[in-house]
Amino acid sequence: MPFMRGPAPIRRTIKYLEAGRLHLKDQIKILTVNYNTHGESHQGTRDFVFWRLPQIQYKNPQIQISTFKNLTPTPFIRAFYDTGDHMLIDVDGKTNDEIYEHLIQVIGKNQAMLRAELVAKEKKDNPANFGFGCDRHCICFIPGQVPCPAVCPLPNHMRGKYKYKKDD
Repeated sequence: MPFMRGPAPIRRTIKYLEAGRLHLKDQIKILTVNYNTHGESHQGTRDFVFWRLPQIQYKNPQIQISTFKNLTPTPFIRAFYDTGDHMLIDVDGKTNDEIYEHLIQVIGKNQAMLRAELVAKEKKDNPANFGFGCDRHCICFIPGQVPCPAVCPLPNHMRGKYKYKKDD
């Protein structure tokens, strides 16, 4: 399989990508990660980019995520908001897991927000549904449909009683 090649191919599996817990807040539009490819204090950030960034990109497709290598003496993450403000997060000397947990608490959605979004997503009612508990109790209320048989009787050729009757 071609997708199972390269360093740590597990990072490209759907199961691994869906295991991410960081859902960024709606106000965040851009996330940048600045680090060096060498140095002991940058090791946690390098591991974070290698292991956690694919999960964050998968869970937040509407957010632009950029990495800048070898441009800074200390590693940091910058989050840009839709209002034009930005937040700097210092990740100097932190491990991969410490960075991830800190981001979940600082720029991630909390569990209550995630549950509320899930409920709102499930409540989306399809306008094509009809019956008890829906906007329309009968399909005859939709324009272009056959009138309700309770109000206007159907023609004989549309009723099974006459359609399958044999003339003797």
